Amino acid sequence: METNGVKDEVEDNEERLHFQRIVQAFRYYRIHSLKRIISAEKHYHDLPLRHRDLIPGFLENLRMLRKCTEQNFEIIKLIIADTEFMFENVNRHGLETEVLPPASSFDMDKVKSTLKQLVRDWSTEGVAERMACYQPVLDELAVLFPPGKCDASGISVLVPGAGLGRLAYDIARLGYTCQGNEFSLFMLFTSNFVLNRCKEVNSYTFYPWVHQFCNNMAAKDQMQAIQFPDVNPCDLPLNSNFSMAAGDFLEVYVDRDRWDCIATVFFLDTAHNVIAYIETIHSILKPGGYWINFGPLLYHFADMADQKSIELSYEDVRQVVQKLNFEIIKERTHVPACYTHNPRSMLKYEYDCVFLVARKAAPR
Repeated sequence: METNGVKDEVEDNEERLHFQRIVQAFRYYRIHSLKRIISAEKHYHDLPLRHRDLIPGFLENLRMLRKCTEQNFEIIKLIIADTEFMFENVNRHGLETEVLPPASSFDMDKVKSTLKQLVRDWSTEGVAERMACYQPVLDELAVLFPPGKCDASGISVLVPGAGLGRLAYDIARLGYTCQGNEFSLFMLFTSNFVLNRCKEVNSYTFYPWVHQFCNNMAAKDQMQAIQFPDVNPCDLPLNSNFSMAAGDFLEVYVDRDRWDCIATVFFLDTAHNVIAYIETIHSILKPGGYWINFGPLLYHFADMADQKSIELSYEDVRQVVQKLNFEIIKERTHVPACYTHNPRSMLKYEYDCVFLVARKAAPR
């Protein structure tokens, strides 16, 4: 029985369907977002006339939100324009259907969060977040592998959970050989557009906060325009070695003793089993190699139906790190950081993060 062939065919079909589902979610963005605005218009017209008279600018604000939404959709169309060429298993038929099936609320939240990720990674408005989360990693790299004292291009750095690729790009910009790894197609589609199609600084404008109808100090805050990218993604050193790899971290990276450094930012808690992540990081690091970690422990699969999740405290994570033969050489706790937050919002979340640098002990 050719069970392997059947299994491969099933897996290919599942990947194709997943790919198409994500593309459809992006394409459904306009319909989904306009439904929310139409609902607000209906609620306005249901108000008593004396109440409507008290908020004369309300409908004009909704009209402006429509314009912002249309502009966002123009950006989204650019993001998904190249998707049919990204992977071999795409069935182009069905991606151009006129009648779009409604995307799930989960997928639409992912599309909207991807737009906010553009702010964090590729705009001047994201500088504060990047300084808090990425700069400690960049500074530590310069300490561990000083560019003036070693051949930076000979130092291999892996960034799992690379998101839209800014940290990996900034590492490559310093001259190190760097690869970003990402599993989410939402992120991969968007990072592909930024890294391979954006050629000029601040050449695109979008409105990431149009979906935030609550906690706005002023109506105009919901329509704040953001430009990206704040740097030219093509601006890398001559002969730089920078790449992005798609796939599950645990499945893609199996070669032992491969990397000089692994940098993880807001990544550990994306695991079903955080121990497996730490174990893999240890395995693929070269003896004497370094792991730089920054982030909280907001376990992504906690309390999700039909999803396995092991939620460890940081103290437990720390014990696992040491038991797996890492030497902790630097550690800071309660480091404040935000993630895709809206600076103008009346509601903000701030994480108390851990910054950890660990060295893989050389075999005795």
